[in-house]
Amino acid sequence: MTISYNKLWKLLIDRKMSRADLRRAADISPNTLTRLSRDEEVSLSILKKICFCLQVNIGDICEFILEADDEKQS
Repeated sequence: MTISYNKLWKLLIDRKMSRADLRRAADISPNTLTRLSRDEEVSLSILKKICFCLQVNIGDICEFILEADDEKQS
């Protein structure tokens, strides 16, 4: 199972907000923003900061993607 932050990027576009704007508003590091851009895992506290900043729920900024290998293990 992998994580995708595509919902976050679409939300930023809808709000006419850049990634740099998000970084400053949520007070997250450039390295964390890079991890998000690469769909890598980040801590729940980071996701909480982003959700608080954007006034959304966690499901509004990320989703888990089931991969073929995951289906075989079930």
